[in-house]
Amino acid sequence: MIEMPLADLAATRALARALAGVLGRGDVVALSGALGAGKTELARFVILARAEAARLPPPAEVPSPTYTLVQVYEAGAVPLWHFDLYRLERPDDALELAIEEAFADAITVIEWPDRLGPYMPDDRIEIALSRTGAGDARRAAITGIGARGREIEAALSSVLAKGAA
Repeated sequence: MIEMPLADLAATRALARALAGVLGRGDVVALSGALGAGKTELARFVILARAEAARLPPPAEVPSPTYTLVQVYEAGAVPLWHFDLYRLERPDDALELAIEEAFADAITVIEWPDRLGPYMPDDRIEIALSRTGAGDARRAAITGIGARGREIEAALSSVLAKGAA
């Protein structure tokens, strides 16, 4: 597990850039935390970092998919699907959103992953965010689940260590 303070939005953006750089097709990022913990902000920064790395113009807008439930972004060779499952009533409802297609062919970022129940992939990176004070200060607890999740965690740890050096 990686535990790290995020003092401000710049620190959250740095985490997102590091994460964006180690993700590939089929990877799943599960973002959890209370309302206002920063899940959408982290997802937004990952999307922008992927577009930047692919030398694509940034999306005109990166809204929270709270009401649409899913937004799809072209982010280089691998698309990125951003799900917000807060309003999902049953795990089966996620199948209507083509979430299995996203798991197979894209990078998938999911807010409120607990709503997926049995459909949550065995391999994933989980990021639990919590507020730690005033302003944009947060704490991130990052855990790789399954073989691929542990690979992502190790790669992310390495990238973050290099950035701190």
